Amino acid sequence: MKKYQTTILLVGLTYISFISLGLPDGLLGVAWPSIRTFFKLPLDALGALLVMFTAGYLLSSFSSGRILARLNVGSLLALSCMATAVSLLGYALTPSWWIMVALGLLSGLGAGAIDAGLNTYAATHFSARAVNWLHACYGIGATIGPLIMTSVLMASHPWQRGYVIVGIAQLALAMCFAMTGKLWANDKRDAELAQDDLLKSTSSGSASLASPTPTSTLRLPITWLSIAVFFIYTGIEAAAGTWAYSLFTEGRGVPVMTAGTWVSVYWGCLTAGRLLSGFVINFVPVRLLLRYCIFGIALGAGMIWLNVTSFVSFVGLALMGLSSAPIFPSMIATTPERLGAAHTANVVGFQIAAAVLGQSLLPSFIGVLADNFGLEIVAPILLMTAMLLLAIYETLTATSPKMVREVQAMA
Repeated sequence: MKKYQTTILLVGLTYISFISLGLPDGLLGVAWPSIRTFFKLPLDALGALLVMFTAGYLLSSFSSGRILARLNVGSLLALSCMATAVSLLGYALTPSWWIMVALGLLSGLGAGAIDAGLNTYAATHFSARAVNWLHACYGIGATIGPLIMTSVLMASHPWQRGYVIVGIAQLALAMCFAMTGKLWANDKRDAELAQDDLLKSTSSGSASLASPTPTSTLRLPITWLSIAVFFIYTGIEAAAGTWAYSLFTEGRGVPVMTAGTWVSVYWGCLTAGRLLSGFVINFVPVRLLLRYCIFGIALGAGMIWLNVTSFVSFVGLALMGLSSAPIFPSMIATTPERLGAAHTANVVGFQIAAAVLGQSLLPSFIGVLADNFGLEIVAPILLMTAMLLLAIYETLTATSPKMVREVQAMA
């Protein structure tokens, strides 16, 4: 009974943690116009914050394996949540934009370690269905974030209060991880034993495929196509969530509450779509589903660009969120089909890195364009990027069967 209660506690904390991971991302898009006004910044200044966040995220996620060799998952998560809490509270207290940018590095370090730590735990303890639900929790957090910031602004409070609310929640979560540290320690030992068993089975000959080097994997053209898909897709997802609020409020005069609500609807549709895609994918081939979904992203961006009415633009944003839902998890799941089992581990790592870079660089690039050409440039850039994504994906799917045969022949 005690073991069952412990499992329920850890699973609950894991799901809550992924919700908390999405909260800051949802806050930023709604808060950015107020942040920009407070610090007297141009539109493209957001790029500096996103780049620093991405640098921290990449550093901590790539280092998570070495860190977990010295710390159990609970300790890592406690420290990571503490780092995130300090950065968010620092956002609210700093009088200087460049201090906020510097704190973005700390925020990225915390978020990357949380992401890597939780995925490590989930991979060794959860079923595939549970992992899908876990990633949907990120969307729940990203949905709640805009509502928190919108409510703060509508109550005539400064934007800093929204970050204080989420920062305090992260602080409470850090305390929960610290208090349950010993429980996570047992799970670390279980993971180590499982890894030892895997190594033994490999050395005994049950796993005959040698792991290729990252360099050999990068020599495959299909690897670069996969990297491009992840880079562009996550860039579109992040850019739509980041710039839609500014486009609606500053570019088109939409009321704050209405714009903030529809940004939440965007993230909510992404979440709902991920919950539903697990059922749909049993009846529709993955390639066909993703083709329709990428087309749906382009259609939604086109609806925002045309701006026939505000409602049509809002529906277009919601369609982009719903259509985006299955792309990331489905592309991860079909990696072995594209490159075979031997290259899968390398390619998954490249894809995740590309995703993190895409969600930082594309919104930053759009910010530069918006500063020079106006906020109405956001929608056509999203549409053109979605069409580029569709072209690369079609090339990828056409190349995959041939490439798999070539890879298998070289093995």
